[in-house]
Amino acid sequence: MLLAGMAMALAAQHAHAQKPQPHQSTRQPAPQFIRKDLNGHAVNLRALKGKVVLLNFWATWCGPCQVELPKFSAWQKQYGASGLKVIAVSMDDEAAPVRAVARKLKLDMPVVMGDAKLGTLYGGVLGLPVTYLIARDGTVAARIEGKADLAGMETSIQKLLGQR
Repeated sequence: MLLAGMAMALAAQHAHAQKPQPHQSTRQPAPQFIRKDLNGHAVNLRALKGKVVLLNFWATWCGPCQVELPKFSAWQKQYGASGLKVIAVSMDDEAAPVRAVARKLKLDMPVVMGDAKLGTLYGGVLGLPVTYLIARDGTVAARIEGKADLAGMETSIQKLLGQR
């Protein structure tokens, strides 16, 4: 049922989700959550305060998502020691296809299952992908809707990490 509702909302926003959107800074506190990743480990956003967090909402059927995810995983390896933590939130209804895509893409980051409640906490996640950059102080530094400008996003991450 959730998937059908999302599909209708996505169809209505298809053109919007395909265009890269500018980084929208809210500087509001990031909504807190605790979810288990696909390996059963708790992912607690509050515990990550002091790190820069890239929080990506995605789905297995989303083409741009599958382009971005390997890059995000590479950034986790590249910038993790500097304080970056990448969390992928799958908006799929079931974990099995998510596990298969995570294996196929060799994702080296926590992957948690999302739902409408978590999406609503983040202002509504109707089109995918949606990525949030969360600053070390726990505030939302940017919300990027649709296919991202990866070079621009990496520059933003470097700035938040204090590397630029």
